[in-house]
Amino acid sequence: MAQKKVVILGSGPNRIGQGIEFDYCCCHASFALREEGIKSIMVNCNPETVSTDYDTSDKLYFEPLTVEDVLHIIDIERPIGVIVQFGGQTPLNISVPLAACGVTILGTSSDSIDKAEDRKRFQEILKKLGLTQPENGIATSFEEARQTAAEIGYPVVVRPSYVLGGRAMEIVYDEKDLSRFIEKALEAAPDRTILIDKFLEEAVEVDVDAISDGSTTVIGGIMEHIEEAGIHSGDSAMVLPPYTLTEEIIEEIKRNTYALAKELEVKGLINIQYAIKNDTVYVLEVNPRASRTIPFVSKVIGVSLADLATKVMIGKTLTSLGFTREPEIRHVAVKESVFPFVRFKNADAVLGPEMKSTGEVMGIDKTFGLAYAKSQLAAGQKLPTRGRVLITVRNKDKRQIIFLAKKLADLGFSLCATRGTAHALRQNGLEVKEVTKLYEGRPHIVDLIKNREIDLIINTPAGKQTKQDEALIRSSAVQFGIPLITTIAGAMASVHGIESILKNELSVRCIQEYHS
Repeated sequence: MAQKKVVILGSGPNRIGQGIEFDYCCCHASFALREEGIKSIMVNCNPETVSTDYDTSDKLYFEPLTVEDVLHIIDIERPIGVIVQFGGQTPLNISVPLAACGVTILGTSSDSIDKAEDRKRFQEILKKLGLTQPENGIATSFEEARQTAAEIGYPVVVRPSYVLGGRAMEIVYDEKDLSRFIEKALEAAPDRTILIDKFLEEAVEVDVDAISDGSTTVIGGIMEHIEEAGIHSGDSAMVLPPYTLTEEIIEEIKRNTYALAKELEVKGLINIQYAIKNDTVYVLEVNPRASRTIPFVSKVIGVSLADLATKVMIGKTLTSLGFTREPEIRHVAVKESVFPFVRFKNADAVLGPEMKSTGEVMGIDKTFGLAYAKSQLAAGQKLPTRGRVLITVRNKDKRQIIFLAKKLADLGFSLCATRGTAHALRQNGLEVKEVTKLYEGRPHIVDLIKNREIDLIINTPAGKQTKQDEALIRSSAVQFGIPLITTIAGAMASVHGIESILKNELSVRCIQEYHS
């Protein structure tokens, strides 16, 4: 009797701003199939991935991930089915046409995938389940977009549908910005509609990774983003378990996750992104596939979710696999993103809706502060424990920065700030040295950075567009290796981390010790 075969579709070519975590999932799928005595056939076309190594799968097709090419391979190999969940958006985009050609999609059906991807069908599901999402609409032209944005109310998030890494995604605040960004979005995806969503300012974002066998759903991990909504999930630092969410909010997130997995008839992995504002839980998007956080969650809980999902897709149940309850952990893990800014001269190190990171690291310890400090160290940003902090923030952040500045002063740091920020700090009894901006004379901020007179920079971008001098401050910080923080939430976490380092010596334990 011939050995059974399964085709695994990879993520295809990578560019900066796309996660390579899908490669991890594809490899684990191949290993899991081998355990089950099934031949794995990998289809991928990136020489840098582990999935395209000669010994990862039983057979490798180094081919483009198009419907035509995949159908040719299926015609030759005659597999029992195809796994599309582990390659990110690229294989998901061709799942419906593959199914239409008679290809068996293992796990979650192509129709369920389309329900989650298609804006109208997805809205119907949320309405049926009584779940909340931000006001939204679609458009295929600027005129439609203008009308939709006006009805929803600014600010709005504009993005093309079915694109990778948040490409061409922007937060827009008025019609003039909308015109420019719609043009950019249509250029990125000319044949797709434009998605327009109400932007929830100062909301907390949450990512949930879960696995389902069609009847039982188990949550692998609930991750709270450290940065506020508006930063791409691939760039935001995340903490597992959540560190500020109430038990009531967590329970509601769990209920929503179980309901969505059941309604979409998920078999395998599902990732759901939520936003919490004013104690209301909003569903942002549902991805019936592996997410970029699967490797992180799997390492934190000590369970390979990609391995389990592969076995579920070929017919096993979570009960038979012994995974029926959400893992309880007694440690804290922080996922931090790694950015390529240092390799690009004059690159502006500010975060936004379009993904810019090229990798991820993890910090793990008994407390949030220590775990966060370790994550920064791993990402190449060593938080200082003494020295001078430069603070220059936009007006809306001045109230929040006062508490952090007081904390830094109490920890022994000296403070310097630009005129407006310095005034706000002095008004609250803080001793601060005023520094000049680039156009106010020398020595200015960049001179201080070049002379290494600054040990930490907290700079939040002002206005709708980044000012030129602020961009130069950030690029100079990257160039000279000075730790840079561009969000208030990131500053809060960093101060927490610095305080933890000063109170506790960093220790090293292997990950198996945390799991035991």
